[in-house]
Amino acid sequence: MWKQFVGKLSWKSMKSSSGGGALPPSKTPPPLPPPPRENGASGKPNASPPPPAGGAGAEVRSREDAFVQKVNICCVVFDFSDRGKDSPEKERKRQMLMSLVDSIGAAEEPLTEVMIAACVRMFAANLFRVFPPKVRSGSTASETEEDEPFFDPSWYHLQVVYEFLLRFVTSPFVDPKVARKYVDNSFVSKLLDLFDSDDPRERDCLKTILHRIYGKFMGNRPFIRKAVSNIFYRFVFETDHHNGIAEMLEVFGSVISGFAKPLKEEHKLFLWKALIPLHKPKSIGVYLPQLTYCITQFIEKEPKLAGTVIRGLLKYWPVTNSQKEMMFLGELEEVLELIEMAEFQKCMVPLFRRIASCLNSSHFQVAERALFLWNNEHLFDMISQNRQVILPLIYPALERNTRWHWNQSVLNVTMNVRKMFLDMDERLLLTCQSNFQEEEEKRAATEERRRLMWEQLERTAARGYQPVITDTTFPSPPSSARLVAPTVT
Repeated sequence: MWKQFVGKLSWKSMKSSSGGGALPPSKTPPPLPPPPRENGASGKPNASPPPPAGGAGAEVRSREDAFVQKVNICCVVFDFSDRGKDSPEKERKRQMLMSLVDSIGAAEEPLTEVMIAACVRMFAANLFRVFPPKVRSGSTASETEEDEPFFDPSWYHLQVVYEFLLRFVTSPFVDPKVARKYVDNSFVSKLLDLFDSDDPRERDCLKTILHRIYGKFMGNRPFIRKAVSNIFYRFVFETDHHNGIAEMLEVFGSVISGFAKPLKEEHKLFLWKALIPLHKPKSIGVYLPQLTYCITQFIEKEPKLAGTVIRGLLKYWPVTNSQKEMMFLGELEEVLELIEMAEFQKCMVPLFRRIASCLNSSHFQVAERALFLWNNEHLFDMISQNRQVILPLIYPALERNTRWHWNQSVLNVTMNVRKMFLDMDERLLLTCQSNFQEEEEKRAATEERRRLMWEQLERTAARGYQPVITDTTFPSPPSSARLVAPTVT
């Protein structure tokens, strides 16, 4: 097959050199030979020239030279901001790239180091670029999920490059030990920077390619984890915006599921220092499903980490964002489904204090979502076993809802939860009710004292009371007096 390919390339080169209207080779690639599967219909000779003298070594060099020549032609970068500019040359390059994709997919011999180096150089020339500045007219981070997606005008060209890169990474004829010299940390770092692309199609391709690189190049794995952690740090604590967080989390969901047990300390630090802080940004709704999947994978690998996750959720719990609070309650329920009793008992006091504040939320959806936690059978079973601690924490919130909450749906669900506790332990419920009445009486007495004190102050101010100001100035010593420094004893 390679002999036919070299023969066609030579025949095309002779034809292009004989025509006088061709552009110089530095600007315009030679016309693309038809793909091998179309030879029968092309009308051109199918016979291959005799193999070059010199045996197998010369044939390998000829195959290598032809491949590298085509790859070098594809290193030319065009401007796609103007669609009509250089359109014939762009199309020729695209056809050349498609030919390379077909050739690497149909390869029957390993790629040499020279061919691998040429491919990586071509990927870098076409893919690694600076994105235009983002124009966001007054939109906040929480509104980005509603923005219209941006579609890169050069995508129809970049798509073929990404297809070539994917086949290059997955090809069994690309030796990882040789390719590791060129798909190094610098290449991977620049590839990760492309995840900030505004085009969702590019991010989807990068997601697949990064996963394949992580699987094939084992030497790059620690660097990839560290580089992704740094991207998360900058997103959370500096920029507050990044387009590819969801895609990177999707890759790492698969990576985490492949971690061996017991988990290494490095992996646990990745959970605590990289994943849990991702709950801080306002735009968490864009990537919350992928983040929750990663966290639950950690807990399934090591159930003791559930307490760590819950403490992290409480640390970043939203105070004024009701929509985000509902997301936290949903994730909290998924974590509590996997928690064991020992870890639950360690964190249940701060956890149910937070849940009690959610029960009294004036936003009815937050209060309703917190009450729906009692519908979870696993959580209800753990609450019933620890009711002596939990019920005194949340009973005041339940009682306030039944007395003062404005939403009828929240009132109905509150009464159902209260009845669950009554059926569970009536004596404990009555004790909590008595304690609540005493606390309310004390609070009412304190409020009454405060009200009477303010009334007294207002009456005093209304009578026009003027405080007596005494003269506290010290008389100046006579001019003839001698100043004596005080003695320090």
